Amino acid sequence: MTRPNGYPIVLSAPLTEIVDNPGFFIQMGLASLPGWMEWAITRTYPRWREVPVEPGGTAGVAPCGLRTLENVLGKTFGTDNVAVCYPDGLGAFIGPDTRVVAISTHNPLGTTFAAGVYASIFGSSKDPINAVYARRMFENVKASPHRESFRVIVGGSGAWQIQETSSLDDLGVDCVVEGRSESPEVLDVFRKALAGEPIPREIRGTHPIDPDAIAVPVKRTTFGVIEMTTGCGRRCAFCAPDNSPRIDVPKEKIMAAVKANVEAGNDQISLATEDMFIWGSGRACFVPNREALIDIHSSIAGYPGVRHVLLSHGTMAPVVVDPALIRELSDILLDKSPLELPQVSTHPRGRVLSPLIGIETGSPRLAKKLMPGKALPFDISEWPSVVIEGLTILNRNNWIPVMTLIVGSPEETGEDIEATLDLLYEMERRSLKALLVPSIFTPLRDTRMRNRRGITRTRGISQLQWQLIMKSWQMSARIGLQTGWVRTAWPLGSYLFWALQGRRANGPNFTWPLFLFAGFPEALLRKLGGLYRGVPLQLKHRDELFATGNHTMR
Repeated sequence: MTRPNGYPIVLSAPLTEIVDNPGFFIQMGLASLPGWMEWAITRTYPRWREVPVEPGGTAGVAPCGLRTLENVLGKTFGTDNVAVCYPDGLGAFIGPDTRVVAISTHNPLGTTFAAGVYASIFGSSKDPINAVYARRMFENVKASPHRESFRVIVGGSGAWQIQETSSLDDLGVDCVVEGRSESPEVLDVFRKALAGEPIPREIRGTHPIDPDAIAVPVKRTTFGVIEMTTGCGRRCAFCAPDNSPRIDVPKEKIMAAVKANVEAGNDQISLATEDMFIWGSGRACFVPNREALIDIHSSIAGYPGVRHVLLSHGTMAPVVVDPALIRELSDILLDKSPLELPQVSTHPRGRVLSPLIGIETGSPRLAKKLMPGKALPFDISEWPSVVIEGLTILNRNNWIPVMTLIVGSPEETGEDIEATLDLLYEMERRSLKALLVPSIFTPLRDTRMRNRRGITRTRGISQLQWQLIMKSWQMSARIGLQTGWVRTAWPLGSYLFWALQGRRANGPNFTWPLFLFAGFPEALLRKLGGLYRGVPLQLKHRDELFATGNHTMR
């Protein structure tokens, strides 16, 4: 039951980072659409704000990182002293005994890869929806009548945004934490806050190097997220998570978290990882361990009460290395997928598997500069061939990946953009399917590109870059927008948006690429607007890639 004087430690997160009932893709919408378009989310998912509540009012579901912190703090300071609640219920849990309010954030200020351009493309500089909810939560905490008695500690993958923008005072934050819950530095700052001692404005927790030291949630998590690995080892220059040591979470810990989710009424599980294919393969190896991967996914999919299994991040090279792994995983996981695209799937119920795979560029030159390890065990110079071969294998097994592209990196030239467009047109010629997500380069803290500058406004995007963005959206829309009225509304809405707002908000470079997205004949657009036409690629087949790569068959 709720304590009249509050809990010593109260944990929460913005509602937009907690909800999972409408399905996997709502998080993308909440992170990308500007705040004034919240009506579109509500119209599509009328019950999206509904969340389960535990006896006593505590949160029935919470993000994985927050649940992990709850576990660690409960073991250290006592479970009776820690409560996780929804943001609207903070007033019932904060009281005169409260000494810490800890907030988990993913995108508090709307400055992730996708959010900035996706929100501003509509002619508004307003925050995306989840940033609106985050700011609302911070304002509620600041207004608490007990504010002087507790410290506000913020962590999570979006905490860097608050540091980089010097927003601590504006948001009422006392300390920003970077690092994992298990680190002694994190526990020490909570210990000081509980004792009423001064705490630092910023701390960085050390990462555990022992798999046995990795903590997992013991209660229900949003989307059933359970950490599978830390780090990756490919060392992409733009990536922050890869700075963490590469560690596999032991199977027994993963299955304990599966058990906890199921017992709390969650029937879906998602393994969080930078690359689902590296689990069990050894720290220095980029060849997937088929036996280990089949074993862990079979154990999860076959666990009583697990209805759905969602895939997290992956890389393309392991798909090319071991197509048999993809076939076997398909046999295990397709029937457990909640995602259905009957227009492109041969599964009896139209189900597909959609891991998030970072392609980032189709230019071998740029790939060598930004992500030389991305193609391992193959050579990065063969990156387009790796992408096409891997996507061919995935599509054959009803995998329709969500593939990200980076637009506007500091090293990018016009020739690099053309090379990426060549890759997309090659996919189109071969009838390959993927949900393409172009994102504007964002210099993230703790990466080798942290001091580089990216595009800050949509008017700074060139016509060639707009063509890449709109071609990606066009190819994705052909897969995702299949109902009759949507296929009609999609082009009409595009033209209407351009006429009323888009051309003024985004400048002249936006016009012809938007017409491309709307379905205007592409051959005519090349004549009218000078759009790039693309050239066929000379690619290597899988056997040829093995001949030139650094691959040893397992």
